[in-house]
Amino acid sequence: MDADVAADPRTEAVPAPRERRRLPAVDAARAAALAAMATYHTLWDLGYLRLTAENYALTAAGRLAAEAIAGSFLVLVGVGLVLMNGRGVRRGPTLMRLARIGGAALLVTLGTWIAFPDAFVFFGVLHCIAVSSVLGLPFLFLPVPVTALAAAAVIAAPHVVHAPILDASALLFLGLGTIPPHTNDYVPLFPWFGLVLTGIVLGRTSLPRLIGSRVGAWAPSSAPARAAAFAGRHSLAIYLIHQPVLLALLTGLVAVTGPNPRAGLRAFRADYATICARTGGEPPLCRIAARCTSDALLKEDLFREDGRPFSGPERLRAQAISQGCYAAIENADRGRR
Repeated sequence: MDADVAADPRTEAVPAPRERRRLPAVDAARAAALAAMATYHTLWDLGYLRLTAENYALTAAGRLAAEAIAGSFLVLVGVGLVLMNGRGVRRGPTLMRLARIGGAALLVTLGTWIAFPDAFVFFGVLHCIAVSSVLGLPFLFLPVPVTALAAAAVIAAPHVVHAPILDASALLFLGLGTIPPHTNDYVPLFPWFGLVLTGIVLGRTSLPRLIGSRVGAWAPSSAPARAAAFAGRHSLAIYLIHQPVLLALLTGLVAVTGPNPRAGLRAFRADYATICARTGGEPPLCRIAARCTSDALLKEDLFREDGRPFSGPERLRAQAISQGCYAAIENADRGRR
């Protein structure tokens, strides 16, 4: 995601080549992370636009994938900091890079505030990269074991520190509060800065061997390899444009195909069962009634999770279906007793 972190392969532990160059292998790794990110965002967009039965990106597996993808970018940020500044901070390029990433982060905040005002991104992955790129500079020159210990401490901190005072809006970027904020992308410093530090450790310990290896000497020759290296070099720009493009394309698709008729079905059943139990129904029967009701509503084209209003007769029919399902299931349960 960070487009310019691999500008100079010189580090304290890395032999400095005669000419500065990028490592195409690192660019290719960043391109692989970009491809995974675009895949995840496509899955999210499909669910958001109701083209799939549910938003699979928001399932436990989807969240795990999102964390793995974000983590890979942040580790590469740490590696890139070593490549760029490992033999001394290059003030001009560092400030220019920080300005680009910080400006892009502000654009993300502004764009999501307009598109998703109730869940706009105030500290997402770009914000975390910008701040971590500054905080990580001293660790380029501290002993590697100190950086490794700091990485472990930052990663572990959210598991041991939870303080209500840190739920204040101005402190949410730390990630040490007790209430997760409502936002579409949240990458707080704890634990994520720890992955940048991990990348710094990997860069300082592994780049000397990488540069002298076959992987380090690899140069893209095929068209796909050159495309991957290009994407890795321009990952910030790709990050900024890919989601608007995906949303535009999929919005056009849903305008032609319409939403998936089963979109929102699982959420409807869960809400139905919860409300049914709160109003005195038996939870096992409520779950069966939820499925019965949703299936009947689908059959009669009355399942309206897309916001279409019911007419008066449709509302009465939907209520009758719900009441009839629960009554039938309750009677059947009594007959078995």
